[in-house]
Amino acid sequence: MSSKPLTAIIVGAGHRSLFCAAYALKEPDRLKIVGVADPNPVRREKAAQMFNISEDMCFETADQLATHPKLADCIINGTMDHQHLETSLPLLERGYDMLLEKPFTINEQEMWQIVDTVKKHHNKVMICHVLRYAPFYADIRQKIIDGEIGDIINIQTTEHVSYHHMAIGYIRGKWANSKKCHSGMLLAKCSHDMDIIMWMKSGIPPVSVSSFGSNFYFNPGKCPENAGTRCLVDCPIEDTCNYSAKKHYIDHPDRWSFYVWDSLEHIDNPTLEQKIESLKTDNPYGRCVWKCDNDVVDHQSVAINFADGCTATLNMVGGCAKPERTIHIIGTKGEIFGNMSEEQFKIYRIDPRPGCEYSEEVISTKREGTTDGHGGGDMRLVHDFVDYIQGKTPSISCTTLEDSISGHFAVFRAEQSRETGITEFLNV
Repeated sequence: MSSKPLTAIIVGAGHRSLFCAAYALKEPDRLKIVGVADPNPVRREKAAQMFNISEDMCFETADQLATHPKLADCIINGTMDHQHLETSLPLLERGYDMLLEKPFTINEQEMWQIVDTVKKHHNKVMICHVLRYAPFYADIRQKIIDGEIGDIINIQTTEHVSYHHMAIGYIRGKWANSKKCHSGMLLAKCSHDMDIIMWMKSGIPPVSVSSFGSNFYFNPGKCPENAGTRCLVDCPIEDTCNYSAKKHYIDHPDRWSFYVWDSLEHIDNPTLEQKIESLKTDNPYGRCVWKCDNDVVDHQSVAINFADGCTATLNMVGGCAKPERTIHIIGTKGEIFGNMSEEQFKIYRIDPRPGCEYSEEVISTKREGTTDGHGGGDMRLVHDFVDYIQGKTPSISCTTLEDSISGHFAVFRAEQSRETGITEFLNV
């Protein structure tokens, strides 16, 4: 095991890659960013300045990087979902280990291509299922491992996606149209939640899945009367609309700014006037939410059957007032129920004593100094990745490529079930 910092090259210098790579600024003795590959010169320059990367270590593409002998220990790949295959394979074949953003692939065929490549070249690959590192879920998983509630009979999960998150990502944004982003809502948003379900049942494969869902609300048929096409251009009801681009992105200037203003990233500190003009003209985030090109679902339900007879459900609902994730796990000895935003969960245990029915224990998952995203999981994930690559013992949350297969496979088959109305069977 080396005492030197792990060296990494960023591939796709977008929001997620830079967020993970920022660990190197906090822990320079453990991780050092030595290169970047991105076709956007503004993003290459930003990354180079952020991490003091020399010009000869700045590349336009993953293919260009792969033409060189191995230049670092690993890759941080945060490219768009449909680019993961083309950016990962040449670098895996070159011998790099990799931290790869979720979902690691967009269909079954590509999934097996990446899996087979990693097996052939013996790479260490970890997938960014960052919710595993949130103390809320990690603590629940440890209780399951410890046998606190016995064998799992049923898992119920919910994800309520807020109205502004739904609008920014899945109506106006990058993951709104499955033909453009090559994935549906379940894969783009809920692969986290499907992974959590599979993790809680670790070692027991899913065998069948059914799913239903649709775009119920964010479509032209539900458009308010007289609504325009762009909020700040031709909409007479903008001042009363919950989805006004002004209310979402001007009145809340820091909300989703890394997405909304990416077309202005060539300008240092764009002015309010420049932002408003952007929303009035070519900025996709200035469009009416009922008149976009979105085709992904705004709600979906999934039912899963496991090989041991356990069942699980996931209910995703977009456009909610309050964002939250909940989980309820029922076992043979007791139950675990929690809401992630409350940073605690409860354990209910069977208590047949006279005058009793069950006991209740409240477990706090709060951690001091936790300020990063995904419930405090982001930096913990990168820390664990460094340990994993350097041969140290990783945490129980470590999501290797093999660990991520079941969750992705279940998502792909759930999407097939939603489209066909037929229960799909899996053979992982």
